[in-house]
Amino acid sequence: MQKITTFLWFNDQAEEAMQFYTSIFHDSAIHQISRAGDQVISGTFQLEGQSFMALNGGPHYSFTPAISLFVSCETQAEVDELWERLLAGGGEESRCGWLKDKFGLSWQIIPKTLGELMNDKDPVKAQRVMNAMLGMKKIVIDELKRAYEG
Repeated sequence: MQKITTFLWFNDQAEEAMQFYTSIFHDSAIHQISRAGDQVISGTFQLEGQSFMALNGGPHYSFTPAISLFVSCETQAEVDELWERLLAGGGEESRCGWLKDKFGLSWQIIPKTLGELMNDKDPVKAQRVMNAMLGMKKIVIDELKRAYEG
């Protein structure tokens, strides 16, 4: 197990969430589920090499956008697929590549191209990319490139 692991608190949906997330990401698996009778207490799972723990802790706490899971994407197709799948079942779009899934967990679905263009040595080009991104919900690489080129 990695030294630091993200721990996710759910009301009573830990198993459903683990199944949902592992169905979306290619290199993923549920490793362990602890039960008390027929109730799930906690579980561990992995997404793209990253370990997570999930707990059914009750309604005392909920997710906020102050913590999000950042997903670095290679292509627009990957952005599109993850965006659609994470929104399935009641998620909400936000701005600048952010969304909340049906459990209320915030995700950033960000193409690597965004960072590359925003870190350009030409501040005018980088600012155009930033302005384009600020007007988007889902990040669209072709629109970023058009902004970059001016």
